[in-house]
Order: sequence, then C-alpha cells, then structure tokens
Amino acid sequence: MIEKLWFENHPIKYLLWPLLWPLSKLFGWISRSRRQDYQSGKKSAYRAPVPIIIVGNITAGGNGKTPMVIWLVEKLQALGYTPGVVSRGYGAKAPSYPLVVNAETSTAHCGDEPKLIFKRTQAAVAVDPVRADAVKALLPLGVDIIITDDGLQHYALERDIEFAVVDGKRRFGNQQLLPLGPLRESVDRLSEVDFIVTNGGQAQQGEAAMTLTPSLAVNMKTREQIPVSQLKGLVAMAGIGHPPRFFNTLEQLGADLVHCQGFADHQDFAIAQLNELAARGTHLIMTEKDAVKCAKEAQENWWYLPVSATFSHDDEMRILERINQIKEHYGSPSA
Repeated sequence: MIEKLWFENHPIKYLLWPLLWPLSKLFGWISRSRRQDYQSGKKSAYRAPVPIIIVGNITAGGNGKTPMVIWLVEKLQALGYTPGVVSRGYGAKAPSYPLVVNAETSTAHCGDEPKLIFKRTQAAVAVDPVRADAVKALLPLGVDIIITDDGLQHYALERDIEFAVVDGKRRFGNQQLLPLGPLRESVDRLSEVDFIVTNGGQAQQGEAAMTLTPSLAVNMKTREQIPVSQLKGLVAMAGIGHPPRFFNTLEQLGADLVHCQGFADHQDFAIAQLNELAARGTHLIMTEKDAVKCAKEAQENWWYLPVSATFSHDDEMRILERINQIKEHYGSPSA
C-alpha cells in the first residue's frame, strides 16, 4: 500500500499524508545533519588507500544496483584491475564481522546480493555493517579498487566516484522523503554524483542508460540452459525491490506464465512455500538473486533467469575513462 502512495498518486494519500509528513520532515533533518557532520569534519570518515566507487541510489528499494556492480567488476577485471566489493549484507546476520564471502558462505550470513556478486565474478567480497571495516578486510587480499554495493548515504566512508542508479520508469515517485515518499535524500543530491545511471525507461539528458539483458534460463539442478519461451506452464517468483520488472521481462521473452508471485526484497523462503508455488504449474522460475538462496533445495523443474547490464559504447567509455583517471592517482592496474 505504501508504494501506491509513493508512485501511483493513490487516494490513500489523503489519509496518510498528515500522518507521514511530520516524520518525513524529521527524517530529512536527521539525514542532512548527519551528512553535514561528516562534511564539516565533526565526524571522521575513513579514507582507503585504494579508490572507492559507490553504487547507490536516493530511493528506497531495488533499482538495479547489483547488476551495475557486477558490470563494473567484470569491466575492471578485463582492464587488469583486481576489484573487490563491500556490502552491508542487508537482511543477513554473520557470526562475526567483517565476513569475507566464499563458496561455502550461507546467504543467511552474507545476504543474497553479496553471494550473487561473488558467484558471478569470483571477486573478493566482504560484508560488514561498518563498510570501512569491510574495506580493511579486503586490502590484504590484493584488491586495488573497491566497489560498494549500496552506501551512497554511508558518509563514514570517503569515496572517489559515485553512481546513483535510478528506476527509469518509476523515477522518484512523489519526490518526498521517507516515509512519505521513496527518497532517502532529496533529488538535488543527484547534481553531486559523478554518474546517474537509468535502469530502463527513458534516460534523461546527461544520464547513462543501462539495459538489463536477460540470457537463457538456467536449470538450478542440471545447469541446462534453454530459452524461456520453451518452458511451458511457468510459475514466476521474485523477491526483489520491484517484482513486476522481472515478470514483465519474462512476458517480453514469450514466457508461458500461469502464475506470478512477488515477495519482499531479500525475503527468505521455506522449502514448503517453494514447493507449493511450483505445484501451480510445470516449472518454477526465479531471479538469479533468489536462486542463490534456494540452490540447496532446488528441484529439477526449478530455473532462474540471469540478467546482465549493458551500456552504449559512449557511456561505457565515459565511465571507464573516469575510473582510469581516478586510478592514476593511486597507481597503475596490476599486470
């Protein structure tokens, strides 16, 4: 219901606006005061000995940050860098922090996004609510550039480059701060970032258009890969920031959908819940982020759909040139 207030101008606004407006003003004051404390030096921020790239957003929920992080990691690896990734590990609880992710790390300990990034890129990934501590855990591993998955508002960590990822279709909704609207910071904050990346929709002047390109569906048990359109009787599920985006992608690929079920972002799933869903059709298909949480319980009719970020040649060159410029101040990429 709250998203209807944020993005759909629903009549519920007449009931909730008087209740949420004071809280929104308080949130804005706290947010601005906290940032000013770091900018003025009243609170100290950690400066790493390697470049720090922030991939975040100014709205609550998923906008496509993780595919952007994976794209950056893969491009930097191709250039000869050794990138690492830090994350807060939202929705997870590690036995101790910082936690360096490996193949055996449970998503319950590191979170779904850090595990997905590690699985896709094999880059060093560290999780800690205090991102500076995650950075320090990666430095002995030989990384020479670090990307943070989220953290635009984590001002305790100094940064060299900021990316703000924007949902190109929903944009900023009613442009109000939490909880009245979806904004973590005002839209004016975007004038200070290095790159505004628009995921879907129509990129505006000066924004870099990111397209999430799906590949073949991957069987979670056998690793077989086939076009989505060949899977009949599909039940689709998505525990991401905006599940309809995944369902729309499946429809565009010609999927034979019999049921779609959205869940809260980062939600954990019980095996009984998944089996019940799968029984509604012939095959169950999910996002790759959900698949990293469900891999151990996978059945032979369970699939996931990987997506990869792509940019135009000009935007890609603009992004990588900026990173190379920053990196020159720290040293050359590893051989």
